[in-house]
Amino acid sequence: MAEAAECQGAGPLAHYEARVADGTLKRDSDQARVMRHLDALHRQLIDYPEIRSESVSIRSWRLSNLFSPGGSRREAPKSLYLYGGVGRGKSMIMDLFFETAPVKKKRRVHFHEFMADIHARMKTWRGMSGQERIEAGGKPDEDDPIPPVARQIAREATLLCFDEFQVTDVADAMILGRLFTQFFDMGVVFVVTSNRIPDALYEGGLNRQLFLPFIAMLKEKMELVAMNGPTDYRLDSIKGAKTYYTPVDQESTSCLQAIFWRLTGLSPDDRAMVPSGSVTVQGRHIFVPKSVKGVAVFSFKRLCKNPLGAADYLAIAEAYHTVILVAVPRMGPESRNEAKRFVTLIDALYEANVNLFCSAEVGPDELYPKGDGSFEFERTVSRLIEMQSEAYVATPHVRKN
Repeated sequence: MAEAAECQGAGPLAHYEARVADGTLKRDSDQARVMRHLDALHRQLIDYPEIRSESVSIRSWRLSNLFSPGGSRREAPKSLYLYGGVGRGKSMIMDLFFETAPVKKKRRVHFHEFMADIHARMKTWRGMSGQERIEAGGKPDEDDPIPPVARQIAREATLLCFDEFQVTDVADAMILGRLFTQFFDMGVVFVVTSNRIPDALYEGGLNRQLFLPFIAMLKEKMELVAMNGPTDYRLDSIKGAKTYYTPVDQESTSCLQAIFWRLTGLSPDDRAMVPSGSVTVQGRHIFVPKSVKGVAVFSFKRLCKNPLGAADYLAIAEAYHTVILVAVPRMGPESRNEAKRFVTLIDALYEANVNLFCSAEVGPDELYPKGDGSFEFERTVSRLIEMQSEAYVATPHVRKN
């Protein structure tokens, strides 16, 4: 209790050290190094001016707020881009920073969720009348939605913290440069976590050459901080855990729930706050019932009874390092379509080294013993068995885009 009291008003490094001292966290030199970067940003944010709530131009905000009372120019703090492998604690230390950040208007959000919000606001703006745009703080003839939407976001949050920053959708890629130009000009500060360095973002994406100026902007405006310590805490959290549970009953469900809490660092008390998510594929959105820190939860019915295809499963494999799949049934000849989709799903997860935890009615070799394609299903059986091995679980997630 004394240590907690001493941390009141302190920066993220003091809170990190307190958690190490009380045994909540293990000391990790790589994490401590990154915490020092975050602590420096924390100090720069003390008394940092918020973006005004009224409609103001970028120029007027900068003139009125980025100068100290003594008349010397106060530059916006440099944002931070934290990158490194899965399980190194990037999200955890960003959360420590966010909790202690001395900024009233701040937002911590998964990047996919943030971009979905951006697209929704842009659509709303396009549908507004001139009068509605004026009431929303814009200009009646401001048909380009990006500047007014950027102003809306900036007025709501001077500090934006993004978890799992990645770009896989062409619609996102084409607006990010203009959107972030607005944010940086208004003085918005970012802390971002990603498994990829900026140069690898949107790799192989459509019209990627148009995305390259955004990468250059990130490298100019943000301090890039690597986080690649030797310990994969995600792997530690599931070491020795079963990955395939039969039959589908309350015990199996409880085991998968326990694995979900361990992987995400959440607890059953957080059940009501577990967010959903979505994966964008060719302009379509695949709903993800639970989506936290690279872990997704789906039912077999949602993924294999609906008309999804290879592109959908590849996008899921790209977006998540772990998939928890619930209630895989025993399939017969009448379930040939579901069995075919299941084969495609497992192929996509296997090729990307996605960790799969599932509950199933029967063991892998009994899932689809008869029916069209049952011979080819034997490869899926083999993969399901291999995906239960410690060697497979320890293999890093592979992203192709």
